[in-house]
Amino acid sequence: MLSVRQIANDIVDREGGYVNDPNDPGGATNHGVTIHTMRRLGLDLDGDGDVDADDVRALPRARAVQIFIDHYYRAPGLDGLPAPLQPSVFDMQVNAGAGAVRILQRLLRDMGFAVAVDGIIGPETRAAAQAAHDRAGQQLVDAYGIARRNFYYRIGDRRPASRRYATRRDGGKGGWIRRAEEFISPEYHLTDEEHRERVAAWG
Repeated sequence: MLSVRQIANDIVDREGGYVNDPNDPGGATNHGVTIHTMRRLGLDLDGDGDVDADDVRALPRARAVQIFIDHYYRAPGLDGLPAPLQPSVFDMQVNAGAGAVRILQRLLRDMGFAVAVDGIIGPETRAAAQAAHDRAGQQLVDAYGIARRNFYYRIGDRRPASRRYATRRDGGKGGWIRRAEEFISPEYHLTDEEHRERVAAWG
């Protein structure tokens, strides 16, 4: 089983270095840490009295890893989830904030567990996730990954500017879809043809 630090390092590898994409609501981002997160944490790295793109650009990789561990893993209580589920939820927490937990809670409700869909990991969500994993094992992990993948597709359905994250210019799987499928057993990966059919309406 991977350690939380190994998982966080893998997330940083997936996120890449500094970007400031005007189509990305996250704004300036480095190692996956957005300018909004840095402002919330008061990380004025250059000491000029504000937190701006220069501070984002200056963020060291090791500090990004620690931010993810402290604020995206420990703070929301992901350590209370079944260990096999943690890497995918942690990765999604970095990518989508509390939406990661809401995806899990909706999945648990679909499985018959009475949990609130509030994005908070409390006693009910922890107990339901453990019971679901005891019942389904890897199938729960796969189901969560598939729910992530569907979440990304739905964003593309609603927001044309974000479609390039889900599909490449040549119509193949984009970064979001490949990212979700890293946590899904190979037999549940979409074929290129299935992906192209899913996004065909995007034009």
